[in-house]
Amino acid sequence: MPAIRPKRIEQLGRVRIDNYAWLRDPNYSAFLKGERPLDPEIEAHLNAENAYANQVMIPTQAWQGTFAVNMMAMAAASDPIPSPPKGGYIYYTYVRPGEDHLVHARKLAGGGDEQVLLDEQARSRGQSYYRVIEAQISPDHSLFVWAEDLKGSDRHRICVHDLKTGDIRSWEDGYGWSGLTISADSQWVFWIWRDPYGRPAKVYRANTRGPLEQTLVYEENDPALFVSIGRMASDAYNFIHISGPDVDEWRLIPAGAPTTPPQLMQARNPGLHYEVCDWNGKLVVTTDADGAIDGKLMTARPGQAASDWQPFRPYAAGTHILSVTPFKDHLVIRQRREGQIEIMILSKDGEPAYAGFEEPAYDVTLADYQVFDSATLHLIYQSPRTPPHHIDYDMTTGTLTIIARQTVANFDPENYEVRRLIAPAPDGETVPVTVLMRAGTKLNGQSPLLLYGYGAYGLSSEAEFSIPALALVEQGFIYAIAHVRGGSEKGRNWFLNGRRFKKANSFTDFNACAEYLIKQKYTRKRKIVAYGLSAGGLLVGGAMNLRPDLYAGVIAQVPFVDMLNTMSDDTHPLVPAFRPDWGDPLADPVAYDYIASISPYENVRNAAYPMVLATAGVRDDRVSYWEAAKWVANLRAHTTSDKPILFRVNMTAGHQSASGLLDVYAQMATLWAFAQLSVYDA
Repeated sequence: MPAIRPKRIEQLGRVRIDNYAWLRDPNYSAFLKGERPLDPEIEAHLNAENAYANQVMIPTQAWQGTFAVNMMAMAAASDPIPSPPKGGYIYYTYVRPGEDHLVHARKLAGGGDEQVLLDEQARSRGQSYYRVIEAQISPDHSLFVWAEDLKGSDRHRICVHDLKTGDIRSWEDGYGWSGLTISADSQWVFWIWRDPYGRPAKVYRANTRGPLEQTLVYEENDPALFVSIGRMASDAYNFIHISGPDVDEWRLIPAGAPTTPPQLMQARNPGLHYEVCDWNGKLVVTTDADGAIDGKLMTARPGQAASDWQPFRPYAAGTHILSVTPFKDHLVIRQRREGQIEIMILSKDGEPAYAGFEEPAYDVTLADYQVFDSATLHLIYQSPRTPPHHIDYDMTTGTLTIIARQTVANFDPENYEVRRLIAPAPDGETVPVTVLMRAGTKLNGQSPLLLYGYGAYGLSSEAEFSIPALALVEQGFIYAIAHVRGGSEKGRNWFLNGRRFKKANSFTDFNACAEYLIKQKYTRKRKIVAYGLSAGGLLVGGAMNLRPDLYAGVIAQVPFVDMLNTMSDDTHPLVPAFRPDWGDPLADPVAYDYIASISPYENVRNAAYPMVLATAGVRDDRVSYWEAAKWVANLRAHTTSDKPILFRVNMTAGHQSASGLLDVYAQMATLWAFAQLSVYDA
């Protein structure tokens, strides 16, 4: 148990005592930058936590091995998925046998030798952490660029591989997430610089072949907003997208003039959301203007204000537009209607066609490798029992053709069943639940069940195929997803009714799903393990505080649980941006009181808590390690049960606490073994 060192915090006339505030390293920013080591006392405490967790988990070693071996065995058979020819090449990725990082490669469409564009495995050697994002080919097919993280801190190195010379140029301090793109003429790389607080603050332009000079293109001075960049499918524009939970702003850089200043579309206006794409010389805008909360389509000209946008498609209440992708002769809209995703295709005359699917729960997305001039739409379809299918949809004839399936060893989809249930919430709302189980499972209330949830930022938990979920089901578990408020599974209102002063709805929704699964005899009390990741840690922590009796165990992976203290930290890279989602306890007494009433750390009480496993990454500047460390300490101080409460911290990684596939599956094997131990011990 860590020492109790009460710290008095006075804020807006309110006083709270934080017994474990000392677990936050006061020089954490310097530690992240590599300027000094972690505080020795704190490091010793984290190492002791790891040792204790490892000791408690000793009986699970055989389970961990079984889970890890089964996951790797299923994944080992995956083959490269060929993309359609682009620029005379076929691009693909694969993992070599016995390795766990991707190789990015291409061949001439007519055949020939393979050319390796990026060998992640080779670049990962000697690194304790290695992750690549935003890997992409230039429009003229002469460059391959990517962002790589070598520390787990989300501070990326930008890399440019000249495929003619073989030279690789790189520079540091990139913001990798949607923070890298190439101009249509392939002469310039646009990238986002990450400021000392970890925020995406500046867009730079670098010459891809000339002197390595960085030119400032745009600077965002509002720390509450995110910056992302990209290139439109038509190659007509590069764009800069400035966004927050309640605002959008777009700036366009014409393809024919990549060094000109970005041109403002509609200036940011609180409450107005919009997205922009180019289709046949006109801009198509997806917006919630005039009360179209689930999105409607308008047309516009570059620089035209929202008041002058023209209607394109009438608003359809209850149909939530998720994305709009243009092709030369078609416009593809991915949308959710009645809780299920569908693909709507518009031809130039505006007549819609639909690509729909029949399983009770599934996900369908657009593949990355679209060809703008083509009439073929490339889709990826999957469900919890269906591995990803790569499908070609002929937008002219409406014909669907399966071109490839992800191969999974030792797997037969007929051995599994997927169900979509509807659980009643206490306030009369209904909450979707996706269930994956072995076919023929008897619903007698005796099955162990893992219930996953997220419910934040409008991000939906889709019904995707998951090898870890299958591995858990193979050991007798039922796997379920609670689609609670805070996500967008039932449209944007589903998100709004689970954020800010309505956040408690997420917690009661999650518990309502657990109770419904018990009532329908999928499981029973104390046979359920709750699992949440990041903001999903807030969800399961809050749900557990309300109903600790429901659960055998709780897995909180890099959990956001010290909500009041974190949202009171002006130096945190995400706090200014997410105040619209959570409230501002520094300035708003109502927000302070509400956050204080739901924060998992603040609301630990004397109760018989179930087994808990919290994880963290010591280099995580999104959800810092001390959140889980403090929460675990407080739980131990208040629980009236004898169930162990564990904390494991990765001493080399950050929010993405595993990089290669072996790391990911080893981590999931540990979580699943804990779940097994929880229900075994219940």
